[in-house]
Amino acid sequence: MVGAGMKLAMEKHSLLVRESGDQNCKCPAGFRGDGVKKCHDIDECKERKACQCPECSCRDTWGGYDCTCSGDLLYIKEHDTCISKTTVQAKAAWAAVWGILVALVIVAAGSYVVYKYRIRSYMDSEIRAIMAQYMPLDSQGEVPNDSHEDHPLAH
Repeated sequence: MVGAGMKLAMEKHSLLVRESGDQNCKCPAGFRGDGVKKCHDIDECKERKACQCPECSCRDTWGGYDCTCSGDLLYIKEHDTCISKTTVQAKAAWAAVWGILVALVIVAAGSYVVYKYRIRSYMDSEIRAIMAQYMPLDSQGEVPNDSHEDHPLAH
């Protein structure tokens, strides 16, 4: 420790720290050493202090490191892990696509059922009308017979 009136001969990459009136030299984050004579860069990648996930790749930088993930993954430094960039978006998009497809199938099936019912009703009414011309149906009662027995056919 150095008194308040003395001048420090510090390493050029050191930090001057004042604690209760005294001054100390200290290496900044990402560096190691005594702070007075030397501060050297810590290789976080070599020391395996970061980028521990299987998808991570580490690159040492001056005073720190860069961690990247393979593929379409995003590195989260606080948790030292890689997550997918599109997980939530992709799931939501696929859910929407499947929802629309299911809705279309339901509408198509409903439309087909209504179509078949209407065609069947129409055909039933047509068949009843044709049959009513040739024979009376129970629901119509007796159909008057247009036979001309009183008037014999002239040959």
